[in-house]
Formats: sequence, structure tokens, C-alpha cells
Amino acid sequence: MTITFLLNGERVELEDVSPTATLLDWLREDRGLTGTKEGCNEGDCGACTVMVTDPDGAKALNACILFLPQLHGKAVRTIEGAAGPKGELHPAQQAMIDLHGSQCGFCTPGFVMSMVASHANGATDHDTQLAGNLCRCTGYAPIIRAAQATEKVAVPTWVQEDRSFILPEKLRGEAESRGVEPPANVQIPQTADELAETYARHPDATLVAGATDVGLWVTKQLRDLDPVIFLAGCDDLKTIDVTDSEIRLGAMAHMNAVRQVIEPLHPSYGEMIRRYASVQVRNAATIGGNIANGSPIGDNPPALIALDATLHLRHGDTRRSMPIEDFFVDYGKQDRAPGEFVDQITIPRQEDNLKVYKLSKRFDQDISAVLGAFNITVKNGTVTAARIAFGGMAAIPKRATHVESALIGQPWSETSINAAMTAFDQDFTPLTDMRASAEYRLETARNLLMRYFIEHSGDTASVLEVSS
Repeated sequence: MTITFLLNGERVELEDVSPTATLLDWLREDRGLTGTKEGCNEGDCGACTVMVTDPDGAKALNACILFLPQLHGKAVRTIEGAAGPKGELHPAQQAMIDLHGSQCGFCTPGFVMSMVASHANGATDHDTQLAGNLCRCTGYAPIIRAAQATEKVAVPTWVQEDRSFILPEKLRGEAESRGVEPPANVQIPQTADELAETYARHPDATLVAGATDVGLWVTKQLRDLDPVIFLAGCDDLKTIDVTDSEIRLGAMAHMNAVRQVIEPLHPSYGEMIRRYASVQVRNAATIGGNIANGSPIGDNPPALIALDATLHLRHGDTRRSMPIEDFFVDYGKQDRAPGEFVDQITIPRQEDNLKVYKLSKRFDQDISAVLGAFNITVKNGTVTAARIAFGGMAAIPKRATHVESALIGQPWSETSINAAMTAFDQDFTPLTDMRASAEYRLETARNLLMRYFIEHSGDTASVLEVSS
């Protein structure tokens, strides 16, 4: 199979490459571009950050969990290509020099490439844009100052030119966009219909969407993924529609796109999305992938359960729908048949009563110890409806049905909240692991219900602020 993309302004055509070869390994071992560093090799540290431009614009991505076939028809820029063709430094590079933003230098290429991408997009929320880049010696203050110094500087022409390289045949969805016929163990469908037909014929295949989870199967578990179906070409699975009655999310919508739609409607959920991964990960991770992997600590499912979302599945021409909480059967087991895939997620439009609380050892970009999502309706001082769901409290994302029952029909009061807290023992028997003890999980789950009550009553506070 032939993969064509732009690398630092030059067209590259690769043949007979492994479908699970990562961009990081290819850059360093085959191309000799060693500026892109390997740190964690799982998308957490940002040392391998590159900029990838596609029809949706410029994105910072982690090269360590980015497979080469995912780059077809796109433009890639590494730290070696941040500077111009005559050696002119990118504004981010110059600012890092001027403001002493580098010490040992190992993390610097990743920081610079995150800045290059955010600068191209005009993003100025630098703490968020750089949350996925870790530094162990310089300290973040001079790096943030360097990012701020680029805000009013024009985007270099050589960066802007990346937008002009999009394979025309890929935009038209033609077969030629895939190069020569791929090997039998690699499929690259271009539409949801083609995916449905392909996956029905190859139900044992591994689906690769953003590869933020599957990528670790290769880099950490050294698994051989065979056969593989890449979903990046299925643009009709990336659509997001908001109507008066529902929010419809295509399974391939990446999490930054989801956040842009969700945040104005359900701000607490939007803020959770900002925290649960880095910009690099959210630029690749998909809402469908986060659901389909069935993780008991996936952060989206509890919020979607609390919002009464519906999951839409497809197998060939057969489609079915279910409440999203019914999809999760047991640890590692979902109600999904071989050859069936997540197609869409729909959320009914509703008054925003949702609060999503994420507890983790780090505030940003960390796995949850407990995540609680509360959607409680109070009318005339009485609880009329409640949907409460948790991650990290059971083998699956799970509703707190006994807690809900203890609240519905009761006065909205501290007395009712205290009484409902005792029902948590009926809903959950959490485990003790490296992230938290069972006792901590139960106690904090109860406390989050009280926090919801206090905030619903108008007494809000930020956990990032200290007051006396």
C-alpha cells in the first residue's frame, strides 16, 4: 500500500510499510529526524508532538501513537520543519530562546510544536494548549511567557502553505486516495457504508479510529494487530449536528470537536473534557472509541448516561439503538456483536442540570479515580427526576439507581441528601487499586452528591482556589 503525505514541505510516498508503524519510529529510525523525542511512548508527555494539517485545520498530535496510514493525504511538520526554508526561526522558537524557555532541551521540541500548532490556530489559552507537554527542569513560567510572546506575531508562510496540501482524490473519497490496493490485512474504508460492509466481512479486525488507546496495544503490549481497519477516511462518521431536540455526535468526532459543541450547552461536562486528556490526545481520540472500549474509568460514559444518551450501533445494513448504560455488560464485555460498530450517539436537548466531577491525582490529563455525573431536576422544592452515574466505582460505567430512587419524590434538602448517601452501598462495591482505595471511592462518591446539593443551592467554589 502507498501512503502519501507532506513532510516539512516535501511530498513523501511510502510503500510496503507496516500498517502499525508509528510516525515517531519512522521519523527517528528511517528518516533520521531525531528532534522528535520518545518519552513515555504512550501519549502522555508530549515530547513527540508534531503538527498535522488536514481539511479540519492544524492539530498538535502525539507521533508515538500515530500510525503511518493515518497520515495519508495530510501535511506533517516536525521540529526540523518549524523553521523556514532559509533557516528563519518560527516565532515560537525565537521566543523560547529569548525568554529562556529551555534547559536540558529534551522536552523543548514537543513544546515548540504544540506552540506552532496553537499559534497557527490563534489559540491563546496556553495553559490548556500546553497541558500535554511535561517539563522536568525548566519550569513552566518561561515557557508560558514564550507562548504569550507569539500571540501577535503573524503565522509564517511556510506553515500556512501546509493547508494547501490535501490530496484532491482523498477529498473526493476516490479509491485512488488509498494509493495502490492495500494488502488484505489492511482496510481503509472511505464512508460509513463501506466500513459497514468491510467490517461485516472481517469481524475479527481491529478498528483504528484515533489510536489513542489502540496505539498503546502496539507500543506497550507489542501486540500484532491483524487485520486492521482504519476509520480516518470515514468523514461521514465525524459529523456533529445540534437541533432543537437533540445533539447527534458521529462516532468519529474527535474530543476537541465534541467539547466545542458540549461546553456551551453543558459547561461542567465541557470542562471535564478539557481535563481528561491533553490537546494532542483530544485531537485524535474519538467519542465512539471512548465508549466502544468499555473502560470502567472512561470519562465520557458516566456523563452521557446522566444525560440519557442513546447509542446507535450498525452491522452491515442493520441498525439498532439502546440506552447507553445498557451497552456496558461486564468488565471487558459490551453488548456489541462481531462486525458491529458504534455509529452515532444522540443526547436529548434539556435544561442544564448536569454536574460532572472528576477526581484524580493530577488535575489535568490524568486517569480518574472517581468520576461522578449528576443530573437532578428539582421543581417546587421536590426532586422530580435524577440520573446519576459513576466511573471508577464498578467494573463498568454504572448508574446509581438506588441513590436515584432515594432522592426522587423527596424534598430538596440536606436531610434528604444525607439519607440518600446510605444508598451508595447498595449501588457500588468498588475495588482498591493504585489510584484509590475502596473506602476513598465510596466516601468521595457520597461527598460529591453533597457537593452537587451545595452548588445547586448557589454556593459554588473552585477546587483550584484557596480561601479563608
